[in-house]
Amino acid sequence: MNNNSYSNSYKEAGVDVTAGYKAVELMKQYVGRTITKGVIDGIGGFGGLFELDMTGIQKPVLVSGTDGVGTKIKIAFLLDKHDTVGIDCVAMCVNDIICCGAKPQFFLDYIACGRNIPEKIASIVSGVAEGCVQAGCALVGGETAEHPGLMPEEEYDLAGFSVGVVDKDKILDPTTQKAGDVMIAIKSSGVHSNGFSLVRKVFDVNEENLAKHYDELGTTLGEALLTPTRIYVKAVMSLLDAVKVKSISHITGGGFYENIPRALPKGISAQIKRSDVQVLPIFDLIAKTGNIPERDMFNTFNMGVGMTVVVDKADADAAIAAIKAAGEDAYVLGELVDSDMGVIIC
Repeated sequence: MNNNSYSNSYKEAGVDVTAGYKAVELMKQYVGRTITKGVIDGIGGFGGLFELDMTGIQKPVLVSGTDGVGTKIKIAFLLDKHDTVGIDCVAMCVNDIICCGAKPQFFLDYIACGRNIPEKIASIVSGVAEGCVQAGCALVGGETAEHPGLMPEEEYDLAGFSVGVVDKDKILDPTTQKAGDVMIAIKSSGVHSNGFSLVRKVFDVNEENLAKHYDELGTTLGEALLTPTRIYVKAVMSLLDAVKVKSISHITGGGFYENIPRALPKGISAQIKRSDVQVLPIFDLIAKTGNIPERDMFNTFNMGVGMTVVVDKADADAAIAAIKAAGEDAYVLGELVDSDMGVIIC
């Protein structure tokens, strides 16, 4: 900790630089868990240094992704539980990166807060570190910014940025998809980190409502909603080694109707039987409580499907086996057909 740097004038204006130093000291134990062989410099410098391992990569292409946690953070505020939203932040970035076949290498976070409470900041970073461990990437740095007057003292916002690498010749090519190919669903853990503005409206979210236990969920509403986003890096890396993958979609905000077509070529659509979608109980509860039309549900939430993967029909069984062996659950969701509709749920 820097004992020579302090400013009473700045502290009176709402920014306590010494709290920032304490937060860094507290978070170092978590950051240390994420160190990989590519990390050159430790936390605390002006930039995070990372040496890429180019073994086996002929034409390296860097792939970047950035995102935040969104209004799911409101649930963390109300429950005063801050050690899981960091997992969501990492997931939203690295799950995008792997959609083209890239392996995440490192991650940086950005926390804006009304007041720097070192223990709270360290708790947030512990979740970020856990997400990085799950993704197999290093947390090489970040920033905590105290914003007095811009947001309430007890609140914060969290965003992140990740970089991955893929061999140019191994970037997934969605144009190779054709009618008859199989679309596989990799299951989600719940709402993940999208659609929470609608969720909060449906349940009129407050501390009392979050504490309500639902038999169909097996938990309280708050526990179900705060369940972290699944990180699919290890499963997808295993899948890429097992079979030829034609495309991958990360099902985030916009649900099926927005995200699946992003990885489909022109003239090809995904045909999905509604009865084949293994919808999680939380989504049935949201639809019932809010009287939300089914199409809106599929156009807002992941509905139990965190990612979709397209492979040749002959590779479907091997693909599912590879995903399951890596610790995720998967099943056949549908097939590709000749159509310009994007997604057909029938």
